[in-house]
Amino acid sequence: MKDIRMALLDMNNNRVNQGFKNITEISEAFKESCSENVTIDTFDVRFKNEIPDIHDFDIFISSGGPGDPHKEGLEWEDKFSDFLDQIFKHNASHTSKKYLFLICHSFQVASIHWKLGNICKRKSYSFGVMPIHKTEDGEREFLFQNLPEPFYAVDSRAYQFIKPDFARLEELGMKIVGIEKFRPHINLERAVMAIRFSEEIFGTQFHPEANPAGMIENLKDEKNRQAMIDSFGMEKYLETIDRIDDPDKILLTQAQIIPGFLQFAKENIMKQSEAMV
Repeated sequence: MKDIRMALLDMNNNRVNQGFKNITEISEAFKESCSENVTIDTFDVRFKNEIPDIHDFDIFISSGGPGDPHKEGLEWEDKFSDFLDQIFKHNASHTSKKYLFLICHSFQVASIHWKLGNICKRKSYSFGVMPIHKTEDGEREFLFQNLPEPFYAVDSRAYQFIKPDFARLEELGMKIVGIEKFRPHINLERAVMAIRFSEEIFGTQFHPEANPAGMIENLKDEKNRQAMIDSFGMEKYLETIDRIDDPDKILLTQAQIIPGFLQFAKENIMKQSEAMV
């Protein structure tokens, strides 16, 4: 029986982060649920310039993180760009695939690397439990199939992806599957919130790994708390705190998206392994 090898890419630049803790917990729960032997290794991408060799692993989850997603001339940036290209090229030419999930900062960096649209700074920091709307392609996205329309997820970002280049997306075979809340009374572009980059690569601007405990921890940060009050108002903020552990909101999102991605990856990895025997 083939071992399943996972690499977790920490993009937090040596900052303690609740999101990466959640990613680790989801990965460990997946490991415990598998009859196959699952190994999990962690790579500190931005602080230690650590990038996994794609040939050593089957599944990669790359986290969110702070700061500007545009290149600043740092060593890790070119390494991460090469890593993205290597996975894309490997999957185009091999029957044994590599599976990659990109979250928030990683999603932004990849979208800039593949020249998919305008990734720019928001007028104000976004933080809170936000509705995510499915596009037509999103309605067919299997990772969203057990989620309502809209579904809810934790959003935490200073940057946004707007004005997608649809010709470029089509050229690369990529599909936008989630966008942020439609607000016709506000003259702002709706941000892209999730992309099916390929059959094996998926990414979200939001944080599908987040859970209520992590959300409450993040709200202890005054910047996050104020961003949420500015976005929704005090009444909505208090309502969110009251409903933060609703089973049909971020708990449902956490239970569906990354676990669904991992299960899909595992099933396909095992099929390929059996086919090669």
